[in-house]
Amino acid sequence: MKPTLILVGADKGGVGKTTLSRSLLDYFARKNVLTRAFDTENPRGSLRRFYPSITEIIDLGNVAHQMKILDTMDTANVPVTLVDFKAGNLSYSLDLFDRIGVLEAARNGVFNIALMHVVGPSIASLDEIGEIAKYLQGINYVVARNTINETNFFEWDEVTHRKYFSAIPKAQEINIPKLNEMAYEQVDLAGVTFKDFIDNHAPSGSNAKFSFVLRGYVRKWCTEIDAEFARVAILQEIVNGHRA
Repeated sequence: MKPTLILVGADKGGVGKTTLSRSLLDYFARKNVLTRAFDTENPRGSLRRFYPSITEIIDLGNVAHQMKILDTMDTANVPVTLVDFKAGNLSYSLDLFDRIGVLEAARNGVFNIALMHVVGPSIASLDEIGEIAKYLQGINYVVARNTINETNFFEWDEVTHRKYFSAIPKAQEINIPKLNEMAYEQVDLAGVTFKDFIDNHAPSGSNAKFSFVLRGYVRKWCTEIDAEFARVAILQEIVNGHRA
């Protein structure tokens, strides 16, 4: 099986990019797909806080750190590598990967690649689609409409949809539903994965037990996200490289 590189990013901050990365890592864990992650939010590392055993914090501008990601994809014995781009750095990161030949190698079948682009409920966020269109030829591109922190989301009508998607060859869309605020806050405070919160697995050394009610909200939310990932065939088309 070819290695798979999944890039998660957004040029607009505060749209829930790391939440999507966490959801993907949970999804792959439930599907028994080994995954490693690189958190480019250097030095803070929001993603690493929840997945310390499989996540490494890197500086994407550092050549040695670029090598940690790309020169080890064949030898790591982990089929999926997820890179969580630093907030606001999507265009920069894609340009960097383009210049060093990552996107061309993926187009030539050296490995599978997907870009998960998180957008918020604003035209400014959607404008990013046109800005990164030049990088998207020949790669799997998924637009994630995130409502995690928003009551209402900008609803795309047909005219708007044509405007933002006409410049790119192919895109799929997924919806990240809104999670109850208290449930989201409790998972964040606990610093655990969504799966561990659902399973009532508190951090090592802690006697804390999570609310049955809040666990129920998170379980339902994860089920809805899993259905979205299944709908766009993340495992079949992106990880396994099978085209319908």
